[in-house]
Amino acid sequence: MKIIVINGPNLNMLGVREPKIYGTRDYAALSSFIAEAAEKYGVDVKVVQHNGEGDMVTEIQNALGAFDAIIINAAAYTHTSVAIYDALKAVAIPTVSVHLTDINAREDFRKVDFISPCAEKSFVGMGFDGYAAAIGYLAEKYGNQ
Repeated sequence: MKIIVINGPNLNMLGVREPKIYGTRDYAALSSFIAEAAEKYGVDVKVVQHNGEGDMVTEIQNALGAFDAIIINAAAYTHTSVAIYDALKAVAIPTVSVHLTDINAREDFRKVDFISPCAEKSFVGMGFDGYAAAIGYLAEKYGNQ
């Protein structure tokens, strides 16, 4: 099974950006954590991060025929991007959304979520562990097909 993990804006600033909210581990630590989780579940994983909405849309479109599933943390674009929503609907690849924090317990504008209607499952507020849970979910559901 091949999974692409698409991370959105400002996740490259982990460890620097609001450490009381997002923690002190940096993006390299997140990428390593995801790779280790993928190895544990026996899946191939590609991890990318884009600050631009269009780059994320292109990554989603390019996943068609190349990956079996998408894990997406659209970050701030979760709350604003119809374009990412449309791209996910267009490719119709099994998708799981992840958020490091519980977006439902934060500012009101973060409770708007354009991504979860395209995802068959969402993991929020679990920190890095949300990515491992997403990989495990996809591996168990689709890994043997």
